[in-house]
Amino acid sequence: MAESEENSVLFPIFILTMMAIPLVPYTFVKLSRAFSKKQRSIHCQCPECDRSGKYKRSISQRISSFTSCSNLTVVLLWIVIIFLIYYTKNMSRESQLFEPFGILGLEPGATDSEIKKAYRRLSIQYHPDKNPDPEANKYFVESIAKAYQALTDPLSRENFEKYGHPDGRQGYTMGIALPQFILNMNGDSGGVLLLCTVGLCILLPLVIASIYLWRSSKYTGNHVKLQTRQAYFELLQPSLTPSKLMEIFIKAAEYAEIPVRKTDDESLQKLFTSVKSELNLDPKKLKQEEAKFWKKNPAIIKTELLIQKQLTRESSVLSLTLQRDFRRVLEFAPRLLEDLMKMAVIPRNEQGRGWLGPALGVIELSQCIVQAVPLSARKSSSKDIAPFLQLPHINESIAKSIALQVKSFQKFQELSLEERSKLLREVASLSETNVQDIEKVLEMIPSLKIDITCKTEGEEGIQEGDIMTVQSWITLKRPNGLIGAIPHSPYFPFHKEENFWVLLADSNNVWFFQKVSFMDEAGAIAAASNAITETMEPLGASVKETNDAVKEAVEKVKSGSRLVMGRLLAPGEGTYNLTCFCLSDTWIGCDQKTSLKVEVLKRTRDLEGENAEEGLEEDEDEIEEEDYESEYSEDEEDKKRGSKKKVNKKDSSSEESGSDEE
Repeated sequence: MAESEENSVLFPIFILTMMAIPLVPYTFVKLSRAFSKKQRSIHCQCPECDRSGKYKRSISQRISSFTSCSNLTVVLLWIVIIFLIYYTKNMSRESQLFEPFGILGLEPGATDSEIKKAYRRLSIQYHPDKNPDPEANKYFVESIAKAYQALTDPLSRENFEKYGHPDGRQGYTMGIALPQFILNMNGDSGGVLLLCTVGLCILLPLVIASIYLWRSSKYTGNHVKLQTRQAYFELLQPSLTPSKLMEIFIKAAEYAEIPVRKTDDESLQKLFTSVKSELNLDPKKLKQEEAKFWKKNPAIIKTELLIQKQLTRESSVLSLTLQRDFRRVLEFAPRLLEDLMKMAVIPRNEQGRGWLGPALGVIELSQCIVQAVPLSARKSSSKDIAPFLQLPHINESIAKSIALQVKSFQKFQELSLEERSKLLREVASLSETNVQDIEKVLEMIPSLKIDITCKTEGEEGIQEGDIMTVQSWITLKRPNGLIGAIPHSPYFPFHKEENFWVLLADSNNVWFFQKVSFMDEAGAIAAASNAITETMEPLGASVKETNDAVKEAVEKVKSGSRLVMGRLLAPGEGTYNLTCFCLSDTWIGCDQKTSLKVEVLKRTRDLEGENAEEGLEEDEDEIEEEDYESEYSEDEEDKKRGSKKKVNKKDSSSEESGSDEE
């Protein structure tokens, strides 16, 4: 009986554990994301952004966001966990060990008289003659009478006080975390156990793995379909204008799934008429171009027309059904543009370099979609008016009037508050309130500074085949003092965090690229610390030098800078004039670039090393030769000296013989 009760308690604990292992960390992740979103809600305070309504959620919107499928699933699972905890707690109470003193309400070591008094008191309350309740009768017979008998029997009491149980020392009990009805099955429990084991240990992991593999086979890590990425990779060309990039951008597989209704035909015809001037149509062959346009995939036609409505800021005239499609198109746009950017800068040639022209075009297209600025405003004839159109209360005519007074948008930002206010009131006839709205947006627009170096770590100069280290600090400052913020984009119906792309390129090719965000300070500190440590440790830097460099990098990150670091293979000998771009995917007119001159020398390090080794070998050979000659030179000299001695002896003997004869 005790074993069955133990099993019945273990199974809810097992289910509780299996549910809590994934649910607890997932809940923490959800809460941290929600908290971080609240912390990141630093957005523009201008009236246009307030009227857009995307930063102010109604009660129904908050309820709908809370009642999403994932949130409801989490809440339901937590309710089940709470129920299991309550059920397990009650079951553990029922399956507690028999404690006579506790049942009678006495402390351990009570005397016999105290035991009898407690028994009489409880008998008056629970005895069947005094209390007709069946539960009271059961409690009296199974608990009170049994406890009194255990304590009045000397042996039982001694066992309980010594071993904690009236029956003496108890052995360990083992249980199986399975429901009791499975264990009570006669003859069939083995098959059920096998089925449960196969289901939990084999089938469930296989199902989860299959779902993951199926999803990963269709989507990238950025939740973009692989079919879309393949189409972007194949359709991109080295030199494409933003209007041509628009035709590639709308051919995403996500946009091909947008529903096409017969009731939308008339509305789409009206849309085409209103945005015809913005489409890339040849005016000399207008009828042929129109016929060619309507032969496209209907979903692609709808997507292009809806995006053009976004660029011309005329989305309010759309019907309710088209409004839903319009929001769906713009919801996909940021991640599709990011993937299109990656396909533009991905290595395409033998040197491992991407294309600069399409990359700049994608950034320009992204800025126009977020700020709702027509692509025609970015053309060379009117390139100076596009940044002004992102300001509130500024239309195309006002932007042209302001552009005539100041040379560029940067010059407009550099004006003092009084000069800028005077210019806006005189040229654009704006009120003081409108001028204040413009100033609020100008305080949000960032200014960027690039500090870049390129060198070979631990060596003097860059030589052919070296691994060059590119290190760039991107510093962001705003007039209002913020570092990370949500940009001013009243016509874009979703939250869009600003991102920056750092490109190192020559006139045509991208050598190096990296995306930078100023929202996640903690992640930027960790990345900068790791990069500095990994760079300095191989060079033999001391721990103190490494720590000082890391502290300096952390202070830079906290003050509004981000570290961009990468490694490149040095090209052939020559001088390379490169340009480092820092491009915003949301703001128009804040992009910066700086020049970088890289001189690559002819490869001599390996040759010097080889020559040094050859020199050492030659020296060793010479030493060996000298040693070889020295071994025999003394013998030859000795032989010569010996021969001379012999000659001298002969001469002396002949002289002696001559003297004798004389």
